[in-house]
Amino acid sequence: MSAPGTGASAASPSHVSVIDGVLRIAVATAENGTSLSPAGVDQGTAALRAAGPEIRAVLLVGEGSNFCAGGNVRGFAGADDRRAHVGDIARRFHEFVLALDAVGVPIVAAVHGWAAGAGMSIVLHADIALGGPSTKLRPAYPSIGYTPDGGMSWTLPRVVGIARAREMILTDTVLGADEAVRLGVLSRLVADDEIESEAVRIARTLANGPTAAYAGIRRLVGDSQHRTLAEQLDAELESISSAAVSPTGIEGANAFVEKRRPDFTSLERD
Repeated sequence: MSAPGTGASAASPSHVSVIDGVLRIAVATAENGTSLSPAGVDQGTAALRAAGPEIRAVLLVGEGSNFCAGGNVRGFAGADDRRAHVGDIARRFHEFVLALDAVGVPIVAAVHGWAAGAGMSIVLHADIALGGPSTKLRPAYPSIGYTPDGGMSWTLPRVVGIARAREMILTDTVLGADEAVRLGVLSRLVADDEIESEAVRIARTLANGPTAAYAGIRRLVGDSQHRTLAEQLDAELESISSAAVSPTGIEGANAFVEKRRPDFTSLERD
């Protein structure tokens, strides 16, 4: 079914759907060579901002031969005002990235084929990114004389280190699947024909888990970038103490003692 607030119509088919608590967003389609879909970005942003407790995980996919082959360079080159056109696409893309960052639930990416330019930027915002042996990633921006967008200049240094990030972006390094896993850009690999099905399985599993705890984990990990160890320990102390008396934490601990499976979803949908 379509997620609310996307504004999809017959003229603009829906790039978002919600199934079993998972918000699925298609960031690219076969149209325009699997380049970043402005409609997917806009609809995804609206759906993420409108997400209520029924949304418990996000799944990012590409529909076509690639996850996302980057921006629509033909569209860039054909624009009457390239500055205004590229600036508008980047602004809308950045709204999507900020909505991803703010959503608070786990984000899973099913990365098949190429994730280049904007596609690689999106992968770097996923909590779990699955690829296959044929998956390849590439910054791509220097190849057309552009600089990064979508947060790549912020996320990539935090994943691979600033020196390696500079080298990768400046030399437009193509990352094969094994190297991407070794560097932490991808989480792990599965068979090429199982990438989306495994990503769906993980997203559904997360959607049935302790959403409140997941939100706390994402906050702690994200905020650790600008804290000292002492500050992070204080944040962990406050977070785990609060979790202990939350409905989620009470249910989890009680279920463990009672040797039963915890029921987090009914608690967190109330």
